[in-house]
Amino acid sequence: MSVDADSELQRVVFPPPGELDAIELYVDAGRAVGLHLVEDDGLYRTPKLPEDKLHVVGSSPVEAHHEDFLSRTSMKIRPGKHVSFGTYFNAFPASYWRRWTTVRSVRLTVRTEGTGSVLVFRSNARGVPQRLESIHVEGTDELTLELPLETFGDGGWYWFEMVAGKSELKLLGASWGTKDQPAIAAGQLATIQITTMNKPDFCIDNARILGSNPHALNSVREVLIVDQGTNKVSAAEGFVEVSRLLGAKLRVVDQANLGGSGGFSRGMAEAVSNGSEYVVLLDDDVVVEPDSIERLIAFARFSKKPTIVGGHMFDLYSRTTLHTFGEVVDPFRLSWISPDNDVEYRHDFRQRNLRQTPWMHRRVDVDFNGWWMCLIPTSIIREIGLSLPVFIKWDDAEYCLRAKEAGYSTVSLPGAALWHVSWIDKDDSLGWQSYFHERNRLIAALIHSPFPKGGRVLRESFQNNVKHLISMQYFAQEARILALRDVLAGPSKLHSELGTKLAEVNELRARHSEAQIRSDVDDFPAVGLTRGGRGSAVQGMPAKKDLAKWAAKTVLRQVFRKHDPQSLEQPQAHLAHRENKWWRLSNYDSVLVSNAEGTGVSWYRRDPKLLKSKMVEASRLQAQLFRQWESLSAEYRQALPEITSLESWEASFGGPVGFRVKERR
Repeated sequence: MSVDADSELQRVVFPPPGELDAIELYVDAGRAVGLHLVEDDGLYRTPKLPEDKLHVVGSSPVEAHHEDFLSRTSMKIRPGKHVSFGTYFNAFPASYWRRWTTVRSVRLTVRTEGTGSVLVFRSNARGVPQRLESIHVEGTDELTLELPLETFGDGGWYWFEMVAGKSELKLLGASWGTKDQPAIAAGQLATIQITTMNKPDFCIDNARILGSNPHALNSVREVLIVDQGTNKVSAAEGFVEVSRLLGAKLRVVDQANLGGSGGFSRGMAEAVSNGSEYVVLLDDDVVVEPDSIERLIAFARFSKKPTIVGGHMFDLYSRTTLHTFGEVVDPFRLSWISPDNDVEYRHDFRQRNLRQTPWMHRRVDVDFNGWWMCLIPTSIIREIGLSLPVFIKWDDAEYCLRAKEAGYSTVSLPGAALWHVSWIDKDDSLGWQSYFHERNRLIAALIHSPFPKGGRVLRESFQNNVKHLISMQYFAQEARILALRDVLAGPSKLHSELGTKLAEVNELRARHSEAQIRSDVDDFPAVGLTRGGRGSAVQGMPAKKDLAKWAAKTVLRQVFRKHDPQSLEQPQAHLAHRENKWWRLSNYDSVLVSNAEGTGVSWYRRDPKLLKSKMVEASRLQAQLFRQWESLSAEYRQALPEITSLESWEASFGGPVGFRVKERR
């Protein structure tokens, strides 16, 4: 079969002109590897190794110049320089294609101009590089290599590197393709759907990125923006421009604010209705790497069976920092965790590139992918329905768990990613989102937990109640109590309250002084030299073996100990957000606390009567939930096909969409 007849899986690409703050994700400098472990499985899992256990090979920082990048797909290598494409966006994640798709070999095509060498490498699951070929090139040249995937069962990547001779060497273009046949033929296969709430500038920018990169739209039927805000995308500056760029492929749908679950459900339904094979869900506060769209679709086309394919998330304000390589759901705790102790959160490729990171060469299998970027086949939607009507939180994880129970896997695909506004400076356990965290985790446990009484979920819920109350976070706890009541009420009101629950939670917040944030700390009384808190507040978290006894003593002390009278008029301290820990806050009667964003301060004050009443109420509700767990679990499971069907969602959408969910298996 000729090269032209190959299916392209992944192009080698470079960042847009002038945007070199993420260059380490595209190109790397130096020889085969900067730092790697010797081949010793016992060393592989050691977080920090002594120097005699490390093998260091020459490596140098990426020296990227604007003029070196000739286009989106071409660059020049300066005389005598060695450049590697063993990078996040340009290496080929062979083990993922080996495990999940029908592809059995890939074809690397590299077009060059000038004199130099092209070196081809592979790695194994331990991150050890192996050079496969060193090919001399000169003039205008094209090399093609057929590379098998048989040996990538547990992990490993392919990549290539280029070394210029005495004059510059140009990479005119390179790609990874295959002669194998996909399950789904090429065509306008996907709907890209963006859910937005008052972020029109992000939506316009991403529409402009997509419209300016036609390659990203080769397989796209429609770019659909579901606008749930009051600051409308269609009225934003730049909308006319992107409308011209995207033409008939752009469509905006206005609907009420139904949260992420409502916006993404609308996108799923519209994709089924317009005949798309896939829907690609995107958050609004992101910057898309446009080739990621084609990579997700290519992977889905070649998947052995319908598969949810997710992209990774980088930090928009630290562009070489990856949020996570993959996550699973701990079935006993029903919480999101890393699939392995070696898999790092917030890995910075500027500090350690792909070739220097052994754990990243082992395939990471996941239970779910966040809906910041996630492709879902419409065949799966037809079978298992739309999202749970839960506004935000757990909608993406629950959907992937539901798909898994129906026999469909989720893959977080390396090389497909975007940049997202980071939540490292957010703490949604304290604000209005605390309600949705608590309610939706419990609902997910009722539906999916394989353990009696949900495993550890209720125990951790009780522990969190205690932490909030001894920390004087009374609004957060009241929101969690509302969540418990609503879970006990069953699934029947999830749709009818979808558009009103946020306002109800915010009403609760207005009643609690510690939930009010002021931008200027001088709006509060100055910190006084009062009794309490000072000495004991510097203690660390209690030891696990002492925790129950410590918590009981702390609750009793907070309920029965008299206030320092002056603390009602003056705070005893001002804590930075990083010091906002329950074991510290519990020592104060009155304290100022900065919020996670750094934009304001709240005044926490101990209220023994409120603590006691909320502890009693929460404990009563949790005891009721414990007693009714089996019957509620059966009720939610039985209701799941109905509450995730289009028929139930259409009333929330405010009108019909046009497809019906097939009968479940």
